[in-house]
Amino acid sequence: MLDKHRSSIDILICLGTVGSVVFLDRLTKVAFSKILHLGESLPVVAKAFHFTLVHNTGIAFGLFKDNGLVFLFIPLIAVVLLAYNVYYYHKFGELDRFYIVAFSLILGGAIGNLIDRIAFGYVIDFIDFRIWPVFNLADSAITVGAGLILFKCFPSAKEKRPGQTFTSLKD
Repeated sequence: MLDKHRSSIDILICLGTVGSVVFLDRLTKVAFSKILHLGESLPVVAKAFHFTLVHNTGIAFGLFKDNGLVFLFIPLIAVVLLAYNVYYYHKFGELDRFYIVAFSLILGGAIGNLIDRIAFGYVIDFIDFRIWPVFNLADSAITVGAGLILFKCFPSAKEKRPGQTFTSLKD
């Protein structure tokens, strides 16, 4: 079991990370929705980086567009499972701060996109690198969080012991 001081700091880290991601995601989506019209593009670096307003009715990268309520329930279930996962592993002292930040980034991004789906029926995307589907800050937080977890799961050569493939959640 964790001591109360460590537990309080971990909760602040989690809530601060989730809150920051949701706040910045909402702020940028509202701003770009006011600056741009749907489909309009604002070049920052010609042919490389633009801000383009897109309404995504599908899942990641616009796949499976216009499937309605299915894409409302899947993110809702994901948010509940992620929140429970952080709570469960934290409660039993098996989640270090690296994982708390990673899971909190994913949770904040999932909440940010879920807010759009509930409010509008689509997700507002605006970051356009022209070689990749248009995305938003919530998508970036999810990707960074998942990348951090993958990075932590694969130990370096000096840490790896014979027969070991993954590290545990407890370091």
